[in-house]
Amino acid sequence: MGVWIMAGVTFREAARKRVLWMALAAGLAFLALFGTGLHFQMKDFASRDISLAIRVGARNAMLVAGLYAVDLLTVVMTVLTSVDTLSGEIASGTIHAVATKPIHRWQLLLGKWLGFIAMLAAYIVLMVGGTAAVAYFISGAEVHHLVRGMLLIWMESALLLSVTLLCGTSLSTLTNGVVVLGFHGLAFIGGWIEQAGALTHTPRAVTVGIVASLIMPSETLWRRAVSEMQSPLLSAIAMSPFSNASVPSLAMVVYAAVYLLAALGLAMYRFGRRDL
Repeated sequence: MGVWIMAGVTFREAARKRVLWMALAAGLAFLALFGTGLHFQMKDFASRDISLAIRVGARNAMLVAGLYAVDLLTVVMTVLTSVDTLSGEIASGTIHAVATKPIHRWQLLLGKWLGFIAMLAAYIVLMVGGTAAVAYFISGAEVHHLVRGMLLIWMESALLLSVTLLCGTSLSTLTNGVVVLGFHGLAFIGGWIEQAGALTHTPRAVTVGIVASLIMPSETLWRRAVSEMQSPLLSAIAMSPFSNASVPSLAMVVYAAVYLLAALGLAMYRFGRRDL
């Protein structure tokens, strides 16, 4: 019961944060911009003698680009809304208001995690679903395996949230944000190196990307998500940056899940032993 109470409290606290509403406003602005750009692109295609294959490829490529922007927004929102949850409360001393209650510390942290997870799930459904709906009604482009893709993006956010909470047990708010975003940036660059190495048949570059994914598998989950959601034809002919040349395997998804659970478990352990 204590876990669910903390989850509800955390969800309400997160909903009151200004950064969440700014992220929501940025997301809605993105949907408006994406829809406007796609509308004029389709209108221009209709007025010119362009083959159907190019039209379909272009609209699907724009859909993938839109989903990519949504993923980046979700990553940033995940870190910024949760980065001071533990480190900030410990530094200010407000953690004592709840840590001294008849509730175990692991329940406190797990409740916070669940509260943020619920908020992130709602944001992902809104943004990914909104992007898919805008693309379908304006251009007819469809997202393949939409639910599967949403779950993978949600898992990416859950992984980053777990790492953020883990770092928050021992680092300051600013250092925490720098470390988590830095590791995600490492995974981001590694993913592109692996993709480029696969396209140019450079095994060593692929190995570098795989090592980066093992250090932080967050980008792996996004690349698996986009391989599920984009058109098979678009992937095969490499009309987007995410071709089927290097799609993360199911084993990497399982590794990311284990990584997530290990980070969450270690965060609960360290928080339980932390001197407040």
